[in-house]
Amino acid sequence: MNTPALEVRNLALAYDVVFRDGIDLRVESGEAVAILGPSGCGKSTLLKTILGAVTCQVGDIEIDGQSVRQLPIDKRGVGIVFQTPMLFPHLSVGRNVSYGLERQGVSRDLARARAQELLAWVDLDGYANRSVDTLSGGQAQRIALARAMAIRPKVLLLDEPFSALDDDLRQRLATETAEKLRAAGVAVVYVTHSRDEANAVADRVIEFNSLGRPVTL
Repeated sequence: MNTPALEVRNLALAYDVVFRDGIDLRVESGEAVAILGPSGCGKSTLLKTILGAVTCQVGDIEIDGQSVRQLPIDKRGVGIVFQTPMLFPHLSVGRNVSYGLERQGVSRDLARARAQELLAWVDLDGYANRSVDTLSGGQAQRIALARAMAIRPKVLLLDEPFSALDDDLRQRLATETAEKLRAAGVAVVYVTHSRDEANAVADRVIEFNSLGRPVTL
């Protein structure tokens, strides 16, 4: 059996009502798994635990077969895009995209070249010198996606990234994003409240009940 890009085994959070029975999740490279469920069922908590923002108290998280449970966020090879873009207002579009690389010590020239490559990838070529204040909601989320992909993550977490957009734009961007990430070979965990969106973008859908227990695998 091939080693999955992401494997969560028996994940449980002792302080919370969710995940008491332990959660298992396996995502292959190039596969998109959508997580559905009511508010408070632990969808975002699962993503934050994979990312490292919430401590994994029970169980393990492996990326490419290696445990990352004890690693800090910036050492896990995981990218994330939230519901709001959370772009840095004092930086240009290009510097927003290259920010993570520069923090890792990549030279300014190489980081800028990677940013240009990703701006073209999200169909925003030529936007590098723009202010983020000039972006539409959809454009801002594309920049957030490009920033998350700059570090070449093994796993990308998407936490309702297009829910603030109107229905038509949300569906279109979600579908386009899924196609791009699948072609890039990234393992994706996609949290959404929309069943239609989940079915459109994911290879597999997992639904949680109110206690964070999987209903559909």
